[in-house]
Amino acid sequence: MDESLKELGEHISGMLEDSVLGFEVAYGELTIRAQAQAIARVLKFLRDDPACRFSTLLDITGVDYPARAARFDVVYHLLSMFQNHRIRVTVTTSEDVAVPSVVPIFPAANWYERETFDMYGVLFSGHPDLRRILTDYGFNGYPLRKDFPLTGYVEVRYDEDQKRVVYEPVKLVQEFRSFDFMSPWEGAEYLLPGDEKAEG
Repeated sequence: MDESLKELGEHISGMLEDSVLGFEVAYGELTIRAQAQAIARVLKFLRDDPACRFSTLLDITGVDYPARAARFDVVYHLLSMFQNHRIRVTVTTSEDVAVPSVVPIFPAANWYERETFDMYGVLFSGHPDLRRILTDYGFNGYPLRKDFPLTGYVEVRYDEDQKRVVYEPVKLVQEFRSFDFMSPWEGAEYLLPGDEKAEG
């Protein structure tokens, strides 16, 4: 299996040498690293080439690497039911550089690109309707970025007096606590407040 995937990777990179940065086979899966501005050409080739025939777009998502200058990987998963293969295509981009939309090639990409925009803030140029899809239109931030706070920025609740849903800044009612996650049967090596009462 790995040998056939390696041959497929060599075929793809040979045919698209100016658009493909490289490929690797790991854990029985082929990953192609492509140039972001050439993603439409790469996916069109993968769909139409007789040796590939990746006719089904399964997913588009993002991966956040905040320490990198180009902090996002946009990841495309495709399936060839004809060749019984899956492939992963990745491109790298930053917060302010748009990746070309692949909706003209795979119409199913519409909502996947909207979700990636909504969760990570990745921009897609040429998308027919790039707006939030999972969060509210006035939502602040992008929830799957690694620098997004776990508590969020606002909380939503229904206000009985105003008879409507209201947004309020998050207020933590309890100061930060450090938990050791030990089993209570193992016993901590320190005294917890109130333990002194049990000694008397």
